[in-house]
Amino acid sequence: MAVGMIERAQVLMQQNRYTEAGNILRDLLQQEPGNVVVLALLSQVRLEQKNLPEAERLINNAIGLRPDRDYLYYVKAIIARHADKWDEAEESLQHAVDLNPEGADYFALWASVKLVKKQYTQALELADEALSLDPENILGLNIRSTALLKLNRKEDSFSTIEGALAHDPSNAATHTNYGWGLLEKGDPKKALEHFKEALKINPGMLEAREGMAEALKARYFLYRLFLRYAFFMSNLASKYQWGVIVGFYVLTRLLNGLARTNPAWQPVLMPIIVVFALAAFSTWVFTPISNLFLLLNPYGKYLLDREARLSSNAVGISLLICFAGLIGYVVSGENNWLVVAGFGFAMMIPLGSFFAIPKYKTALIIYTGAMALLGALGIYTAFSTGEPFNLFINIFLIGFIAYQWLANILRSR
Repeated sequence: MAVGMIERAQVLMQQNRYTEAGNILRDLLQQEPGNVVVLALLSQVRLEQKNLPEAERLINNAIGLRPDRDYLYYVKAIIARHADKWDEAEESLQHAVDLNPEGADYFALWASVKLVKKQYTQALELADEALSLDPENILGLNIRSTALLKLNRKEDSFSTIEGALAHDPSNAATHTNYGWGLLEKGDPKKALEHFKEALKINPGMLEAREGMAEALKARYFLYRLFLRYAFFMSNLASKYQWGVIVGFYVLTRLLNGLARTNPAWQPVLMPIIVVFALAAFSTWVFTPISNLFLLLNPYGKYLLDREARLSSNAVGISLLICFAGLIGYVVSGENNWLVVAGFGFAMMIPLGSFFAIPKYKTALIIYTGAMALLGALGIYTAFSTGEPFNLFINIFLIGFIAYQWLANILRSR
């Protein structure tokens, strides 16, 4: 009886009917509290239902009952991966491999963890190990392809992913991975075809929707340049990302210093400084502004989730405030309108990025709200007292500079 019910729960899980599967498994667990198979399956159900604490509790109970079962450590690693506990995931996979060194899925999942940690050589080695055990392991093939791409071995990368598609042409994850690889290569048109195919197979696949949105935006030259920079930065380890950020900041300060001390060089240096400043600013707002154009597309608007639409609309409103301030200054000649323009311009950065770091979005939303309040008080004070650079505006400017460093720190973490 229990075996039949377990099989029924597994079928329901394959059909994404997790509530029904969970009810069956919960009833079985009441009858057999020590059944580690049921505990492991129920743990996976809770993971799919976004209940990570319960998923962790269940799988830890199962391991406590049967610490000799390699599959249980594999499930624990999957849960740890979803919780962004990368070291814990590796530790669990090491246990699984020690108990069963023939588990191709274990090596493939381990390779995926190494890929997230940007340890591309180790990811490739583990993916190759998985494929030596199971040459048709889809996750292993996908991770191998991505690791090769990150290591700039593009021909080998696309040969691997094409092999995975030849083996399983109806795999949405492989089509999605291929699409992202083509985007990184600079071929948005072909990438779009694979994202479309992935969404035909699995209409709810978030990574494919996001990829299609990026491919549509990459039709524009400027966005392709931004995407190239984004891929470049994302492929760097955290310390090297900071090297680029700090190096860019130091170079800009150096050019500013040279321009101030050498007036004759200003005609040459000032355009370079302005271009650098606009480039730095664009990295924060390119995505939400491009999403505004995507919202105008009759199909593209369906690719953006609620948070992306909110962020884009907020940036659009902020941009309108900036333009309104500039128009007010041109018409009236009053410096207070420049405060309005500066406020609208500055707010585009936090409004365009407060959803970009999911783990810290609550803190960034609160920070952005505080900045908006300070800016509004500063504008009110400027018009009521005639002092454009009042206390509130000065604090706002400090917060604006601090936000960029804070967001970069959180993003690198």
